[in-house]
Amino acid sequence: MMAAAFLGMAGLKMAVKALAQHRLRSVLAILGIFLGTLVLTGVTHIGSSMIAQADAETQKLGPNLVQVRAGRIRFMRADTTADTGTAARVATGAISTVTEADAKAVYAAVPQVGRLAMYIASGKPIRAGAIKSDSQVLGVSPEYSVVRSLELLDGRFISRANDEGLALVAVLGHTIAGRLFGSASVERNEVVGQAVFIGEARLTVIGVLAAKGADLGGASFDEQVFVPLRTYMRRLVNTDRISGFYVNLHEGSSTAQAKGAITEILRERHKIGPGKRDDFLVYSSDDAARLRNETLELVRSLGVLSAGISFGVGGLGIFSIMILLVRSRKQEIGIRRAVGASRKVIIRQFLTESGLMAGTGGVLGVALGLGLVTLIYRYTGMPYVYEPLFCLLAASASVLAGVLAGAWPAWQASRVEVLTALKSWN
Repeated sequence: MMAAAFLGMAGLKMAVKALAQHRLRSVLAILGIFLGTLVLTGVTHIGSSMIAQADAETQKLGPNLVQVRAGRIRFMRADTTADTGTAARVATGAISTVTEADAKAVYAAVPQVGRLAMYIASGKPIRAGAIKSDSQVLGVSPEYSVVRSLELLDGRFISRANDEGLALVAVLGHTIAGRLFGSASVERNEVVGQAVFIGEARLTVIGVLAAKGADLGGASFDEQVFVPLRTYMRRLVNTDRISGFYVNLHEGSSTAQAKGAITEILRERHKIGPGKRDDFLVYSSDDAARLRNETLELVRSLGVLSAGISFGVGGLGIFSIMILLVRSRKQEIGIRRAVGASRKVIIRQFLTESGLMAGTGGVLGVALGLGLVTLIYRYTGMPYVYEPLFCLLAASASVLAGVLAGAWPAWQASRVEVLTALKSWN
């Protein structure tokens, strides 16, 4: 019966009282566990949110999407100096390695390809009235909006007639439209029909995109300006090369097989021999998402490692304070043993105290970690991702760490001899 008096709520109250008598040491011991669970909670939730964001951005790239991006070939000229008569090679420019014919050959020869959209891109200033802004101007084929899953806020996208007729028309991203004409005009659908200038070319705005954000490559659709592909190639830059093209694969198609077939066709057309490097890049939305997720997993692993170190430091702190508690409470232990408390009860009491310290740090760390990640979600626009099971496991792991750290001191406390303890009573 006496042993039962030291269990349950009575034992918990005694543990709280004992730790309160050594406040500073208890707080320092709790701190390590607190920091460990704080870091672990924050890194895990932020990592999960970023992975969810990456998955969402993968969908922005378009369904079953594969991109072919051209390389650049630099060409040089010999320049002979008048003083020495020696020739030096001087870089004079670069050309893309992919043509419209390459894209059409892929579309015709690869059965997995459902839709194909070509593009050419470069940074150019755009002007509307007195307002001028830097932008990324893309010449695109009419299929581009479908292949890239673009949605219009107002107006329409580039048509085949616009492309074939070299029409001077443009579709503006949401943000660039607001910068040129004002956010209020965008919301009131007053931008379509307005004029913009790219260099000396005057273009009529025929559409404004709905806000979409950036893709996995970091390019923001909202900052882009779209013009017909042939308008760009003939009236803006005068080139017969493109920057690349996107293809949508048929549902259920093997991405790996499609990439392999595209690579084989382009290597053959570009006369690239065995063992030579490709002068183009073929990758899918899955490749981009996988690369980003691998990076995030590495960051999360480093966070878990740092959290583990904090747990270890916290465990050592709890171990040291429990040793001190056992030494300073020998008389108390002796009295409790004298009135009937068993060694098992003494062990349980000290394990309760060490578990309470670690559990307090763990719960506080999880709570503050959730508060911080919520603020990060709110102010960065990241998706709200919470993992209740992880939080429960983190708090439980902190209690377990405390119990393990207090095991040996608790065993030492149970070995205190009653007569020795009572003789040392002052």
